[in-house]
Amino acid sequence: MSRWFPLILLLSLLLGGCATVPPAALNKGVFSPVTPQAIQTGTPEGQRIRWGGIIVNTTPKEQETCFHILALPLDEEARPERDDRTLGRFVGCAQGFYDPALYAAGREITVTGEVRGVEPGKVGDFQYLFPRVAVDAVYLWPKQPNVVYVPYRDPFFWSPFWWDPFYSPWYWPPPRYYR
Repeated sequence: MSRWFPLILLLSLLLGGCATVPPAALNKGVFSPVTPQAIQTGTPEGQRIRWGGIIVNTTPKEQETCFHILALPLDEEARPERDDRTLGRFVGCAQGFYDPALYAAGREITVTGEVRGVEPGKVGDFQYLFPRVAVDAVYLWPKQPNVVYVPYRDPFFWSPFWWDPFYSPWYWPPPRYYR
C-alpha cells in the first residue's frame, strides 16, 4: 500500500490543479435568487444579490464607477454563461475608480451587492427601468480565446478492415468551424 501512496498523491494533485474556484469575494454571504427582471416588476429593494453578465458601458463619476450590464445566468463558478438567455439589464455602482479601458464593453463581469431600487434610462429609444445595485465586490473575468475546431481526417489512410460508408480515400468533407 505504501508504494501506491506517491502515485495517488501525484494524481490527486494533478487533478486538483485542473479545478477552478470562484474568487472568495463572490462567495461571501447568502444571495437572493431574484433577477433584474423581477426587480423591475416591484420586488422590494435591500436584497443581497450576485449577478453577472456582459458590460455594455462603464461610466466613471467623482466617487464611484457605474457599470451598465446585460445580465446573464451564472454557472457554478459564478461566471456568466455566454448564450442568448438574458435576465434583463442593471446598473451596478462601485466605490472608487475602475478604468473604462480595462472594464470595456463586451467583457464578462460578476458583481455582488445590495439592490437600491430602480433608475429610469434608455436603451436606444426605449424607456427602461434599470435596477440599481450598490456593489461591494467586482470581478472582471479573464478573456477566453475563441477556439476554432477543425476535424482532421487523413486522406491517405484506408484499410479494408475499417469501413465507414461516409469515409473513403476519395471523400474529403468540408471543414467545420465551431465558435
